[in-house]
Amino acid sequence: MLKVGVFGVGHLGKYHLNNWKEIEGVKLVGFFDPNNEEAKLVAEQYGIKRFLDEEKLIDACDIIDVVVPTDKHFEICMLAIRKGKHVFVEKPFTHTIQEAKSLVNMVKEANVKLQVGHVERFNPAYLALKDVQLNPMFIEVHRLAQFNPRGTEVSVILDLMIHDIDIILSLVKSGVKNIYASGVAVMTETPDIANVRIEFNNGCVANLTSSRISMKKMRKIRLFQKDAYYGIDFLEKKTEIITLKQPQDDNSFTFDIETPHGTKTIAVSNPEIQPANAILLELQSFVDAINNNTPTLVSEIDGLLALEVAHQILQKINSNNIAMS
Repeated sequence: MLKVGVFGVGHLGKYHLNNWKEIEGVKLVGFFDPNNEEAKLVAEQYGIKRFLDEEKLIDACDIIDVVVPTDKHFEICMLAIRKGKHVFVEKPFTHTIQEAKSLVNMVKEANVKLQVGHVERFNPAYLALKDVQLNPMFIEVHRLAQFNPRGTEVSVILDLMIHDIDIILSLVKSGVKNIYASGVAVMTETPDIANVRIEFNNGCVANLTSSRISMKKMRKIRLFQKDAYYGIDFLEKKTEIITLKQPQDDNSFTFDIETPHGTKTIAVSNPEIQPANAILLELQSFVDAINNNTPTLVSEIDGLLALEVAHQILQKINSNNIAMS
């Protein structure tokens, strides 16, 4: 039985509490949260112990789940890893790149498991393509949200866009060549809306737009590669595939088009989406990695790489804003 302790029981932390209760072979032993009012409600509602000492909670557990503001990630992760505990930490991995690099080294030395909460990797619309050979050469991303004060301690890059940065880096097996970025702070002191172009060494180009001051919500990624297009709607849980190949399932339909190179048959399909709880899937995958001693699906290295690109984007935005001022 793996014993779990949760740091942070705010909005997202409660989702984690609910999902830990669904996983076999796991026992919730308690939580830590400095907010007395929130902590009292959670202790009563969930019937679990509130710890007032961080280290005592860590000592009582095998797994530490870190769902606190980003600037507190490093301290808690460091304490847990030094005590030989496995760590699940919400995205972004850490507040600074140096903190992330330190934790990467500590995880290796301590021989523990660490997983970063890039939950879109477990979105059922994305999982519908798990058996498809994806080799995108052009990527278009839109992630738009209505304004919510929660999460605004970091920029829209680290709050929203980092989801898509992680997805893109997991798909494009190539180094970053160039980054172009612009962003504007509207409601907060950091960029609330940004547009980014990432050029990779293999020729792939990704255009990303993220906003947390939109009137509507959108979480879409479009992948273009030789003879194929893949559209993923993370919000509506829908996936579309358009290829030049014959349909592979009953959900496809085909039509012919004339091109300068002759008649081409286009196949359009919408894979069946298996309903799934993405947070439950990511926590279950972490438990499986511990029990089976296998790599985590979103490792500390993945978290570091996404963070490095995010900070490069922020540097570009800052440089552009200074030049314009």
